[in-house]
Amino acid sequence: MSDPQNANPTPPPYEGATPPPPAYGSAPQYPVAPPAADPYGQGAYPAGPANPGKTLGIVAFILSFFLQLIAVILGIVALVQSRKAGQKNGFAVAAIIISIVLMVIGIIIGIVVLTQFMGLANQIVTNCGPGGSGFVEMWGQQVPCDEYDSGY
Repeated sequence: MSDPQNANPTPPPYEGATPPPPAYGSAPQYPVAPPAADPYGQGAYPAGPANPGKTLGIVAFILSFFLQLIAVILGIVALVQSRKAGQKNGFAVAAIIISIVLMVIGIIIGIVVLTQFMGLANQIVTNCGPGGSGFVEMWGQQVPCDEYDSGY
């Protein structure tokens, strides 16, 4: 049974016994499992359901720091789209909250600034007009009407 062309014949496969461990330095050979059956036809790892409002929610979140009214509208649209798909949209909720808070802060600051300038305008009209005292209080200092051009 000696073959002169094949000096190292391979032994027959083991039947019913475990195969010997691999030689030192070689990688172990593991059996490769066949790919799992794909009931959805989307590949080995099916993606979750799509969230149609996710991108719009991110855009609304970014705009919430600059253009609050537009961000509120886009955030609401993104949230409605996500809810219809049965998904959550944290970016849309955050955009709505941030936009509303910043709008309220902006309105309060606007009212304070407007009342300050309206008070200054009232002083200018009453004090620098005909028969006025000739002084206007501006930033806590008395300023003569000559230094402030009132238009009279």
